[in-house]
Amino acid sequence: MGAMPFTEFFKGKKGSGGDRGVPAPPEFSASEKLAIVEQLESTGAACFWATDSKGVLTYLSNAIYERMGRKAAKAFELPLQHVFDPAAGDGDARSLGLKLGTRKSFAGLTVETGDPDADLVLRLSGRPLHDRSGEFIGFRGTATDITEEYRSEEEASRLAKFDSLTGLANRHRMEQRIDSTLHAFRSAKRAAALLMLDLDRFKQVNDTLGHAAGDQLLQQVAERLNGVISSRGEIGRLGGDEFQILVPDMDDRGELGEMAKKIIQIISQPYSVEEGRCSIGCSVGIAIAPYDGVEREELTRAADLALYASKNGGRGQFRFYAADLEHEANLRKRMEDDLAQAIDAGNFTLEYQPCVDLGSNKVVALEAQYCWEDEERGRVAQETFLPVAEGSRLIVPIGEWALRKACEAAKDWPESLRLSINISPVQFEANGFVEMVASVLEETGLDPARLDLELNESVLLGEASRVDGALGALFKLGVRLTLDQFGTGLSSLSYLRRAPFNSLKIGANFFEPMMGNELGDMELVQAVVALAGAMGMETVASGVHAMKLMDELKKIGVSHVQGFVFCEAVSAERVLEEIAQGEWVLEPTDQGSQRASRRTVFRKIGLIHEDHYYDVTLRNMSRSGAMIQGLEEVPVGTQFVLDFGQGQLAVCTVRRSMDDTQGVEFEQELVDDGAGGLCTRHRVSPYALAAAGAPLTALPPGKYSQAPEAAPGSFAQFKLSANAPKQGGGPQEGI
Repeated sequence: MGAMPFTEFFKGKKGSGGDRGVPAPPEFSASEKLAIVEQLESTGAACFWATDSKGVLTYLSNAIYERMGRKAAKAFELPLQHVFDPAAGDGDARSLGLKLGTRKSFAGLTVETGDPDADLVLRLSGRPLHDRSGEFIGFRGTATDITEEYRSEEEASRLAKFDSLTGLANRHRMEQRIDSTLHAFRSAKRAAALLMLDLDRFKQVNDTLGHAAGDQLLQQVAERLNGVISSRGEIGRLGGDEFQILVPDMDDRGELGEMAKKIIQIISQPYSVEEGRCSIGCSVGIAIAPYDGVEREELTRAADLALYASKNGGRGQFRFYAADLEHEANLRKRMEDDLAQAIDAGNFTLEYQPCVDLGSNKVVALEAQYCWEDEERGRVAQETFLPVAEGSRLIVPIGEWALRKACEAAKDWPESLRLSINISPVQFEANGFVEMVASVLEETGLDPARLDLELNESVLLGEASRVDGALGALFKLGVRLTLDQFGTGLSSLSYLRRAPFNSLKIGANFFEPMMGNELGDMELVQAVVALAGAMGMETVASGVHAMKLMDELKKIGVSHVQGFVFCEAVSAERVLEEIAQGEWVLEPTDQGSQRASRRTVFRKIGLIHEDHYYDVTLRNMSRSGAMIQGLEEVPVGTQFVLDFGQGQLAVCTVRRSMDDTQGVEFEQELVDDGAGGLCTRHRVSPYALAAAGAPLTALPPGKYSQAPEAAPGSFAQFKLSANAPKQGGGPQEGI
């Protein structure tokens, strides 16, 4: 058919609506129609398909067929719904088989090949076809290639839900996931854990190596987190260096603690970026639904408070949420303000704890320890305020003051007596630290060989070249270096071959009683001693309180000891008095053990026995057992339930009974709480409390016994001793 002039389309024709001014359509032959269809197919502007009565393809436009990849081989052997898969996110595409089976017309169904090597997305439309007798003979339809449009929309959707740098879920998606998970889990009475992560020293990487290095580091952090979490939960990046992990069906605080430790360890390993090598740290806060919150806002806030506590506790730690953390945060802020004023007011002094050579019992060194006398608080222990000082960086001026004052004092000691002082990682990383040490030594005139700087393992996690440079510069100054709390951190043993340490210090946590050895982990201590000996280093054991422990340490080769078995920290005046008498020798004493016991008195807890609830005193505790005081005439073998507060119940059995004091063994060992303490793996479920008639809410403080209350003094089972706490107050929170 020839071309028709454009104006002819508007001329009327008889029988074709010409009376109304509407042009009649042109007539095409079958061959002309076929040519038009073929032209459309060849350009891909329109594609067609057909099936037989069984749904198997009998026709498919080449423009589609040639892009089907491996699926093309069996395209004309399988039913249509097996040739094309539903497109991701398009639930309606799953009805393709149903549409074909019910022989109904359909339109706009989105499908794809399902072949990773053939990226093809189609929008299908079709209608059933019947012969003249009305019998169904198959489908005929069209297919539109929407691959580019679909992938663009898919990418836009992905960007709206995922972080463009790391590929992790973004804040918006994590909020949706937490909301939907908590909503679904409430009706199913299931638990979920939320971990908040913050990278330590990330800003330092950005400042020293640039933002490009920071971006590379964040991508590697995401990869490492994916390696740890895998399919156990969803990881999100909230922005900057903040991450979040949602772990469904998890309320075991032992497992969560191990997960947090693994995250901290893997994140703290060195990174390689284009600009060089760098190291960062990680702090983790953990909250668990429904124990710590049943809505996203309260669960997130609980995890945030736990993260804040872990960062202020010295970083590189994890913390579980506890109801008293908010109060702790307020107290910390007040203490931070008071610390700043105490520096100006001169309310700090130093005391010195002797370090004794086990071979001769001679005092060979004195460790400077901080003392803060506060008008309201009285004497504040350094383990209480130093974490606050580190978190606020006040430790930098406090530390310089302490070093200067201690060096001035050490000038009046015998040359054989060394001075040791602990250096905070915050101090070590501060600009000009080495120069400050050199200046203090020059001003005070102290022989550098008599100064021993104790460095925590976490200093080794800093930027490698900077750490090596600082340690090398200190070595050139001539000062001694001790790796403090060895074996509790994350440093590599291979690092010890490069770092110029003179001694390894073994922390008191090694000497906590454990199943099989009430002295602690002696096998591990022995391994540390062997390692130090092989590398020509001394070993110092700190926190030694008992004669039996000291004898065992001496037997396995520990060379030096600090602890109450010899002497507690003494004033500068007492030091001068002792050295004035000549050689300072200390004899070990069993009174050190008694002193240690008095220092381990904790607090009031609850004790449940049959139908009675008692308030008793928790004297000390390990993973496997505890010492309690307050009940008399308790037989060995009696079973109790200890109520530590906030839903923490521990079943235990009395193994020793002495007057009003009992040694009990836990049925299930306690686990680390991330703050240097212990907690139960599980807690009383809020779902169980709700089933008993209480509203479903986060665990409140208070008693968790269903036992009826008895009047004070009227307990039928056991007699209260004079050392029992006042009854009726309920246990305090935490352990």
